[in-house]
Amino acid sequence: MRRTRLALPAALTGLLLLTACGAESRGAAGGGGATATTGCGKGDRVPAAPGDDGVTVLATGTGPRPCAAYSLTSRETEPFTYTVTLQFLSEAGQALTSVEDTAPAVAPGATVRRTVTADDLPPGASGTARVKVVKVRSVPTPEAPSEGGVCPPSGVRVYADRGDAATGLRVVGLHLENCGTGTYRLQGHPRVELRDEDHQPVEGVTVLKGGEAVATGTGADGPALPLALEPGERAYAGLVWRNTAEAGTPVNAPYARVWAKPGAAPVTVTPELDLGTTDRLGVGPWKKEEDR
Repeated sequence: MRRTRLALPAALTGLLLLTACGAESRGAAGGGGATATTGCGKGDRVPAAPGDDGVTVLATGTGPRPCAAYSLTSRETEPFTYTVTLQFLSEAGQALTSVEDTAPAVAPGATVRRTVTADDLPPGASGTARVKVVKVRSVPTPEAPSEGGVCPPSGVRVYADRGDAATGLRVVGLHLENCGTGTYRLQGHPRVELRDEDHQPVEGVTVLKGGEAVATGTGADGPALPLALEPGERAYAGLVWRNTAEAGTPVNAPYARVWAKPGAAPVTVTPELDLGTTDRLGVGPWKKEEDR
């Protein structure tokens, strides 16, 4: 059984005040940049208490582009790819911006150190250097989603978007791109298995074919038609659910393991499924992206 602890206790928020950032390179982060070095606050670093999930804020730095250095230790038995969300705060504790950083292929038991920078702070907030970790997600590296870069051995990229939310209704798109050299054929609905924070299967949730089983007008309805994707062409399928909570225990499943078609390699995405007590997830058929 994999051991992945993702709960973030308050003690994990090591808020350290230092002086300046070293040189960083842009990376896969939202609202900032990332690098595998620890230039932030070099020379003045004060260790913080390690968190239960293996993530520790090591140092922060002020300046026009405030930064934070953190370390991550994998507690898995195989390579995992981690996505860490850090939040930059004002001196009064007000949330200013968040940065999402991905540490790829962290080996079992290995510790990596990375630096992120905040580029889109509100006016007048450039001097802040207070940071906390708000979320950590991880997937087995062979199952990591791919939105760009080198084409996976499967010849297709599969990933989830950030979704859309109306009052109580959630819609997240699964996307598939043929980045190989041949025709990639699809027909039907992707197979989806829900996983909890420990990457264990979620029981008691019915996965239904067709988004209209939950709500109409989401684009996740219609017949499952055969598709032939040529290199560079894309397809999508919608995940639809409601987060209504009534009697019972709400279900939260951060992860979904996805098979594009029978025999395809699985990909684990992070749609953050807050299903409430509805116990239902609608999965739409694959459609060509041009038909969306």
